[in-house]
Amino acid sequence: MKISEVAKEVGSPARMLRYYEQQGLIQASRSPNGYRDYSEEQVEHARHVRTLVEAGLSTRMIKIVLNIEAPATQNPADMCNQALAEELAQELRVVENRIVCLEKSRDAVIDYLRRTNHADLLTVT
Repeated sequence: MKISEVAKEVGSPARMLRYYEQQGLIQASRSPNGYRDYSEEQVEHARHVRTLVEAGLSTRMIKIVLNIEAPATQNPADMCNQALAEELAQELRVVENRIVCLEKSRDAVIDYLRRTNHADLLTVT
């Protein structure tokens, strides 16, 4: 799949996909003419990276998360030094605070729609 098709599929501009590639977050195969050519697996990986970006993670933290999610070839305890553990703990606090904020916003919207004539639009159970 060409980069323009992947951009539409993933919902990210082609230049962002190039940036993600430059940062080592995604990769694409190259066709003989040098164009990027993405497999379905690479497209799914790009979609996952996009989701992490939308969740507010920095590209540096995304790289760490992707390494954590990769099939382990080493014992995680051997790969995670104190500095990385502290950074991950701080990022976890940031993510948890973001979740609390999003839950409050979601609940406010749900409550508002329930008090209107549009509660039938709710897809949240």
